[in-house]
Amino acid sequence: MLFNSMAFAIFLPIVFFTYWALPQKYRYIVLFLASYYFYMSWNAKYVVLILFTTLVSYAGALFIGECKTVKGKRAVVAAVVFLCLSVLFFFKYFDFAQNTLIRILQSFAITLHPVTLALMLPVGISFYTFQTLSYVVDVYKGEVKPEYNFFRYAAFVSFFPQLVAGPIERAANLLPQIDCEHTFTYEKGSYGLKLMAWGFFKKLVIADNLAVFVDAVFEQPADYHGFAMVLGILFFTFQIYCDFSGYSDIAVGTAKLFDIDLMTNFKSPYFSTSIREFWHRWHISLSTWFKDYVYIPLGGNRVSKARNIFNLIVTFTLSGLWHGAAFTYVIWGGLHGVMQSMENLLFPKKKPFKKEAAEHGISWWIRVAVVFCLVAGAWCFFRAGSVTQALYVFSHMADGILHPRSYIYAGVHAFDVAAIKQMIFPICLLLWYDYAALKKDPLIAIGKLPSPIRRAVYYGFLLLVLLLASFNSQEFVYFQF
Repeated sequence: MLFNSMAFAIFLPIVFFTYWALPQKYRYIVLFLASYYFYMSWNAKYVVLILFTTLVSYAGALFIGECKTVKGKRAVVAAVVFLCLSVLFFFKYFDFAQNTLIRILQSFAITLHPVTLALMLPVGISFYTFQTLSYVVDVYKGEVKPEYNFFRYAAFVSFFPQLVAGPIERAANLLPQIDCEHTFTYEKGSYGLKLMAWGFFKKLVIADNLAVFVDAVFEQPADYHGFAMVLGILFFTFQIYCDFSGYSDIAVGTAKLFDIDLMTNFKSPYFSTSIREFWHRWHISLSTWFKDYVYIPLGGNRVSKARNIFNLIVTFTLSGLWHGAAFTYVIWGGLHGVMQSMENLLFPKKKPFKKEAAEHGISWWIRVAVVFCLVAGAWCFFRAGSVTQALYVFSHMADGILHPRSYIYAGVHAFDVAAIKQMIFPICLLLWYDYAALKKDPLIAIGKLPSPIRRAVYYGFLLLVLLLASFNSQEFVYFQF
């Protein structure tokens, strides 16, 4: 059930009114049933997997809570991690691991026949697996207490707004909200709807329209060269951001309709002045997950410089592998690890983000531009169908650059020029919003405008969406992870 579908437009009001019509003690049951129905609408068979992961982590946390020895607790954590990651590996990484092994053995003239499994990737499996693992580890560390009510815990794992593409919530934040006293307020409900509208704008108006250009370049790269390649990467840079952050905005806004606060997953990432800052602003729930459960246990930055570089590259490479079973994702993650390591060596002094944002001098803009280009370049590997294709794009993006005018003209006219012009204003609006968000929340600021101006903004925004939105109901990109 896509957020951008008629089914969800019917589903959400039914759940909303049912939730608020019932007494508080029954509401977590509504969330549990609604979430499982939501998940089963994708593929009912795979509900077994989320149920298995939920049962294993639920039982594991209870055992940890009752266990008296540290050794016993560690054994339970190891067992839960093994079982949950085994399911993730089998469905997401088995073919990748098998094909990699076959290639390695072939280099030694050893033949191994592959086992064909033809399995669909269960939607959201990477997200809910990480959410359950963090819960078990946090129980082990004593940061949260085991949840004894299975259905309450199952509602936490499967909470439908963030189930299939995050944010990856922590038990300390979301679990207490599942069954605490809630009161609907106009302010929070109104803000939730506005945030959802902004998310739909990013998805339907920007991401889905840019996808047409991006798919054309990366599905038939031989048909393009020069500046057209650059535009393909640039378009994907905005597509992936608007697609994923759009989902997160819709998820966070939907949760607010139920008086539940999810963590912010994006904070104007393309206005970062360093790779380190970028990862404080991009996919925050995943980056903090890897920091807390991989990077810090490896030693973090409390080790030698050489070991810290190793820790960063390992963490980011695993982050890339989390996104998909392909070397393109591994390279993308590894590139970010290398870039942040080099950044730490060259610019070890950290500067507060708020102070930097307040400066906005020419040096600030230069750093933003440099980081944006580095991030955009790395996105090529993320989007490419293979490493060879990514290298092909890079090797042909400078074709004709010695003649700048014809280079740019030919690149732009490789696409539908009218369609590109149509995207200029939405992207400018996105950049204005994110730039303004560095200092204050634009939605709150707009809500404080005089009524006539505020209404004009809302009606103008609605008209923009109706005129420019793509209603082809394309899946969100991160559903494949």
